[in-house]
Amino acid sequence: MAARLRIALGQLNLLVGDVAGNVAKMIAAATRARDELRADVILFPELALTGYPPEDLLLRPDLSVRVELALGEMLRGISGIDVIVGYPKRQYGKLFNAASLLRGGKVITTYFKHILPNYGVFDEKRYFAEGDEPCVLDIKGQAIGLTICEDVWERGPVEQAVKAGAKLMLNLNASPFHRNKGRERFEVVARRARDNRVPIVYLNLVGGQDELVFDGDSFVVNARGEMTQRAPAFEEGLHLVEIKAGARMTPVPAAIAPDLPEEQSVYSALVLGVRDYIGKNGFAGAVIGLSGGVDSALTLCIAADAIGASRVEAVLMPSRYTAAMSLEDARSQAEALGVKHSTIPIEPMFEVFLGALKEEFQGRKPDSTEENIQARVRGTLLMAISNKTGRMVLTTGNKSEMSVGYATLYGDMAGGFAAIKDVPKTLVYRLAEYRNKIKPVIPRRVFERPPSAELAPDQKDTDSLPPYDVLDPILERYVELDQSAGDIIAAGFEEATVRRVLRMVDRNEYKRRQAAPGVRITPRAFGRDRRYPVTSGYGRGPDKPGGNGPAGGI
Repeated sequence: MAARLRIALGQLNLLVGDVAGNVAKMIAAATRARDELRADVILFPELALTGYPPEDLLLRPDLSVRVELALGEMLRGISGIDVIVGYPKRQYGKLFNAASLLRGGKVITTYFKHILPNYGVFDEKRYFAEGDEPCVLDIKGQAIGLTICEDVWERGPVEQAVKAGAKLMLNLNASPFHRNKGRERFEVVARRARDNRVPIVYLNLVGGQDELVFDGDSFVVNARGEMTQRAPAFEEGLHLVEIKAGARMTPVPAAIAPDLPEEQSVYSALVLGVRDYIGKNGFAGAVIGLSGGVDSALTLCIAADAIGASRVEAVLMPSRYTAAMSLEDARSQAEALGVKHSTIPIEPMFEVFLGALKEEFQGRKPDSTEENIQARVRGTLLMAISNKTGRMVLTTGNKSEMSVGYATLYGDMAGGFAAIKDVPKTLVYRLAEYRNKIKPVIPRRVFERPPSAELAPDQKDTDSLPPYDVLDPILERYVELDQSAGDIIAAGFEEATVRRVLRMVDRNEYKRRQAAPGVRITPRAFGRDRRYPVTSGYGRGPDKPGGNGPAGGI
């Protein structure tokens, strides 16, 4: 019987659908774990063979064929170390979210996930059948239980494994990031360890996949629920865990990566999400409309940090309403970051549009229509540059604006990825301040000036919206916490403001349905999380949060 069990955590960044590439990466990691770490076993994340979440790829019959071939390749390509890997397995005429122990060219045993999450961003009941049997592995003479992700959030699966003899639990995960998620995970796992008096090794996926970011942050807790080891968040890597074997298995204390402050963790998630979306989709780089405001300033920083300044292009597109200081601040930031920048005035194009529409608009006063033409000219220019250079347009709208529709369809909403789509405006300022502490690149005036779209004379965001320190808490309660107008008013917010904000949220679902995907950093993001009908009479009900359907032309 081994005195110590050496477990390698394969905290890897995998690509959904790239079964062959994922297998090659895992074979290389297993070889390293065997030769450099002298590990007895290596763990890979939930559904590692396909990447997570594979979504409707799981409905394709040929995916199962690819998975079986890839599993065979792993069996042939890895020796001298046990491997535990997650993958979709078809058996008994059903599809299961599975994990298998591979040893000596054979599949020794397979576990089927019990608890299938079907909330928020998760749709596992759409694809998988539930398992119901515990799985206890014999590794180096030790009885080790195996669970997958959501299994550890409920009492049953870990209890079953411990009753079946498990002295240590291994939990494979693909758990996406949101603010404060790391603390939430640890508390759940620590409680499960204490309740069952068993250590738990928690391995998580890392990397960006469309809107989702997986932060890694893998860790180990002892039977008292105390953390004994944690891997760095947002970083790919192999990490060795040592467990003292015997009647009571005990994790050997090792490095505990620091718990990141909120601004650092959110910023890291945004950088990783942008880097992987651009890289995994094969874009040459990013192009951004740089206005001199805080949203585009933060987006430019994220892009430069994600893929390098040399692959980012900033375009300044002034109009008759653009303040001189906006251009000065935009150029100053681009130069501080070392980003290529150019200036394309939109006034000549704007004039052509107004001339072409002169007869159509005759007798009608200027309104948001003319404002939106400016935004759409800019969107056209950015998309043209994107087409020519292969660089993807990063949009710069924040969650506050997306919530209330303070954005222009086919204008500032035009682009491939929305870096700060899930970041409220008040958090945008905090993240920009955080980035400036690393190196001052955003001019001070950007923080001090009242925010403005600069689409009309002396325009300010507060002409159309409540102040952001009022707006954001209302939006959090309505969008993320599902509170009613009555609940929000009872919490101390002014009734007219609440009803106005909720009306704007409800009326602008049609815009959000057409928006680019963006990094998810809150528990309830637009898109995968919050799915509301565009055509709805809900706002006409007794609480009357607002009217419905497309309104205005923003």
